[in-house]
Amino acid sequence: MRPARALIDLEALRHNYRIAREVTGAKALAVIKADAYGHGAVRCAQALEAEADGFAVACIEEALELRAAGIKAPVLLLEGIFEADELALVVEHDFWTVVHSLWQLEAIEQATLSKPITVWLKLDSGMHRVGLHPKDYPAAYQRLLASGKVAKIVLMSHFARADELHAQSSTEQVAVFEAARQGLAAEVSLRNSPAVLGWPQIHSDWVRPGIMLYGATPFEEANAVADRLQPVMTLESKVISVRELPAGEPVGYGAKFVTDKPMRIGVVAMGYADGYPRQAPTGTPVLVAGKRSRILGRVSMDMLCIDLTDVPEADLGSTVELWGKNILASEVAQWADTIPYQIFCNLRRVPRLYSEG
Repeated sequence: MRPARALIDLEALRHNYRIAREVTGAKALAVIKADAYGHGAVRCAQALEAEADGFAVACIEEALELRAAGIKAPVLLLEGIFEADELALVVEHDFWTVVHSLWQLEAIEQATLSKPITVWLKLDSGMHRVGLHPKDYPAAYQRLLASGKVAKIVLMSHFARADELHAQSSTEQVAVFEAARQGLAAEVSLRNSPAVLGWPQIHSDWVRPGIMLYGATPFEEANAVADRLQPVMTLESKVISVRELPAGEPVGYGAKFVTDKPMRIGVVAMGYADGYPRQAPTGTPVLVAGKRSRILGRVSMDMLCIDLTDVPEADLGSTVELWGKNILASEVAQWADTIPYQIFCNLRRVPRLYSEG
């Protein structure tokens, strides 16, 4: 079999969840949307269910997958319903749902529900993506209560720039949220991963750890709490060919790299069809035979080339770590001018192998 694979450390996942609980003292919904950021939603939910306060997914399809796998914990639909008839499934499967638009509120008011549901009422506090306008927020809360169809309301919003630790916008968004919720008696949820890790002064009864669960930092700078996270995914493959090239020889498509001295080149079974970022340039780090090295030339669909010149012990069959516990996903993402969220979510074709540490 092709040697490319993703090793998923479920104990590291639990470790990172516990950090979210420890540093906030809050209840925590583990965000496992987008197939747990490429880590496998069902297996991650199974690993966390004994201690997680619940899970958060993007849409009802993702939530139904969890219920079909036997997950009984609360599951929040972060984008809420897309059609009014989805409310029947929300009731049937005991999902929690975000209400971020007036039409969703109206759908609940008009629905015939066999039992009341839990709603997370979302305010647009300044990100301007989804969420109710502050002027509509108190009335929406009162309408939900008056409908008789809601068992509990959690008040929520989402930060646009919490990963920028010196930006003022998060503080400004909190002020908008606090003004809009005056007089509304309910728990609140504001803190996502960067706010959990870097904004301890922000109150949140519920937190929503996402990228931090998978051991990647959302910050470009050092952060004491983020430094305690453990990478969950190790993406690895093997050297499948070795070349000895003289100076002046091109490597890979487009001759984006030309040897400047006699070099030893390894070809690795890994490419952009596996989700490795095509834009990763020469110099992007890898670990081969236990030593750091670098990518050379352009990443192709199924293969990429690495420098073995200073790793004489590396040869055909040597293991290569593309990211993981030694080569951090955040470092690869910086080289590729992207973010760890994207490189995790782009993973495909590579089998996932799960372990308990």
